[in-house]
Amino acid sequence: MILTIDVGNTNINFAVYDGDEEKVFYSLTTQVARTPDEFFVWISDLMGVKNISGSELGDAIISSVVPQINNALSEAVSRITGKQPLQVGPGLKTGIKVKLANPREVGADRIVDLVAAHDIYGGPAMVIDFGTAITYDLLEEDGTFRYGLTCPGIRIAANALWNDTAKLPEIELALPDSILANDTISSMQAGLLYGCIGQTEYIIRRVKEEAGIASMKVIATGGLGRIIADATPMIDIYDRKLTMKGLVGIYRRNS
Repeated sequence: MILTIDVGNTNINFAVYDGDEEKVFYSLTTQVARTPDEFFVWISDLMGVKNISGSELGDAIISSVVPQINNALSEAVSRITGKQPLQVGPGLKTGIKVKLANPREVGADRIVDLVAAHDIYGGPAMVIDFGTAITYDLLEEDGTFRYGLTCPGIRIAANALWNDTAKLPEIELALPDSILANDTISSMQAGLLYGCIGQTEYIIRRVKEEAGIASMKVIATGGLGRIIADATPMIDIYDRKLTMKGLVGIYRRNS
């Protein structure tokens, strides 16, 4: 079994896989000021809920976009598995050919998502990650990653509304039944969620048009991706565990 960990700006997700079978999945709010002991207890205790011990783990792989966490987390994982975990970054085999202007600036999570998309769904494809930021990445048929867009995430936009305006309240991010809002809360929900749906549909159409790839699959992931995917026919697949599956794929290429 292997331990897979994805460190994002909002959440840290971890899973244990036995082959392709997911045995454990948990999520923790990302906090920079955590010690190796805290990570060790958190991961060990949650694995224990499923009666899995560190001695059963063959190895571990970590993808992180929060560098301040990496050393403490890596130390904790080493104590659990008895091995130094793989870290997604330059030097690991991924099967993805990154042809961006500055490949080293690309977040590890984006590469991991593309690995899973290519392994499971094939190409050409667009991977949309509705995370802290919303990323739209175009994967060519042969696994080349040449183009990508980055937009503010829904929570970033929502936080700007209620933090930077005097009278707008903090609200639940839920899709109202109609875009025809007639109160403050539903007007904010409609603006945020239907606005994101409109953005998503426009970007998908425009990318298909400019890239000349009308038949590409559109795959969504990320915490709020389900809401958007359910509201538009332009997203073909929603896969919440896409990143974890990509980590398994990268581990197998490098083990």
